[in-house]
Amino acid sequence: MLELKFIRDNLDLVRDNLKKRHINDDRLDELINLDRRRRELLTESESLRNKRKTASREIGKIKKSGGNADALMAGMRGVGERIRELEAGINTVETAMNDIVMAIPNICHSSVPDGIDDSDNPTVRTNGEPTRFNFVPKAHFELGEALGVIDFERAAKLSGARFAILSGFASRLERALINFMLDLHTQRHGYREVLPPFMVTTETMTATGQLPKFADDLFKTGVSDRDMWLIPTAEVPVTNLHRDETLAEKDLPIKYCAYTPCFRSEAGSYGKDTRGLIRQHQFDKVELVKFTRPEDSDTELEKLLADAEEILQLLQLPYRVVQLCGGDLGFSATRTYDIEVWMPAQDKYREISSCSSFTDFQARRGSIRYRPIEGGKSRLVHTLNGSGLAVGRTLAAIFENFQTADGKVVIPEVLKSYFETRF
Repeated sequence: MLELKFIRDNLDLVRDNLKKRHINDDRLDELINLDRRRRELLTESESLRNKRKTASREIGKIKKSGGNADALMAGMRGVGERIRELEAGINTVETAMNDIVMAIPNICHSSVPDGIDDSDNPTVRTNGEPTRFNFVPKAHFELGEALGVIDFERAAKLSGARFAILSGFASRLERALINFMLDLHTQRHGYREVLPPFMVTTETMTATGQLPKFADDLFKTGVSDRDMWLIPTAEVPVTNLHRDETLAEKDLPIKYCAYTPCFRSEAGSYGKDTRGLIRQHQFDKVELVKFTRPEDSDTELEKLLADAEEILQLLQLPYRVVQLCGGDLGFSATRTYDIEVWMPAQDKYREISSCSSFTDFQARRGSIRYRPIEGGKSRLVHTLNGSGLAVGRTLAAIFENFQTADGKVVIPEVLKSYFETRF
């Protein structure tokens, strides 16, 4: 969330940011008019409160001297009614202002390139050559169904479209990938593993920017009058671990990794990736989350990106890194790198991780601060997160890149110990 004072003082910057994101929103003028009206109401309210306070002292003096203060008291009743009207008006205006402020996205980092959609995202680097075969490669879902280890038909019987049942080799591979990712991030990269709840409150969703804007992309449940949301990513509960807290600067950066299932309605994506594991309502993911000092966030984003990339490097999966342009940038992010893995059957790269910096956008919503070592006023932290990685998509990439001509799938070398010693 942007601070109202920042919006007021940097109106042209906020307008330019909306243009860079290709967002048509004419409510900034409405916000400024509401802000002006709010200050007018506050000024009148404060003036009447001072008037009532002065009158109350005068009434006290009159009564103490035995005089009649009825006329003055009657006049103050009208003042009291007007103050109540003003308070109601202020509440109405502030609610309208908050709705607009909550819908304004984060300011783009200066490095964010211009562009309308993902076709305008420039490539930062590539790693490895795209896998080529001397036979026509099969899609991961074709391989999985032929091997009897991925079942979409029975999943649809249980839950409808965009679900899958993994069994045998595929379920073992999914579990091996989860353990491999968590082991690498905790043992080599220094993240602390957490296992958070998979359902969260409206307040938790709001703090990280999923609500109110993206309610249609989420699954909602609840008991009685208690609304709960299934998490779309571990970013949500893990970032909220320190909501309404003031951290110590000496403890920063704080780094967490978490495995969770993720749940997304995929609203607006109907007709896209209808087959396979690329766009499911439920999928597994290992998430990386950081809390940093503002001056360290750019460096920590690059480190987070490198941590996610190492997973693909060790799996020997070809990939590229792209930087998201203004039109493709997420609502809360100031800057994002996508890692895209090569999918031979599609003859294209597909997103497998997004690594983003949010500056203090989420921290302001969630009131996450830190106390500087030298003392003084607390400051908002910067938050970052990234997939390390999306497990189902990694499994799909292994199926496609490590397939053989006879329809089998070879286990990547780095995962063999997980199969040999754990299964």
